[in-house]
Amino acid sequence: MPTSLLVIHVHVHVLPQHVDAFLQATLANARESVKEPGIARFDVCQDNEDPTRFVLVEAYRSPDAPAAHKETAHYLTWRDTVTSMMAEPRTARRYTNRFPDDSAW
Repeated sequence: MPTSLLVIHVHVHVLPQHVDAFLQATLANARESVKEPGIARFDVCQDNEDPTRFVLVEAYRSPDAPAAHKETAHYLTWRDTVTSMMAEPRTARRYTNRFPDDSAW
């Protein structure tokens, strides 16, 4: 079986007073992230019932792509900007894409 996309869900809980600033910083990071050759998708989702909760859905083309992403200037700026905005440390879960076929990304 060929290597499938690595999909990472990053769960973030933001302090209420920082929601707007977090969203703006995260959108700036996402806009630059999708330009990286190793990233197939970078989605920013906000919870409808609790707007302080976000999920970042990151789809990487190779196992090495997440490490390359974490070395970019836009990621480092995002990380340093938003860390103090979080109500608790962010968490992440890794998944293997099963559908749609990776070629559809």
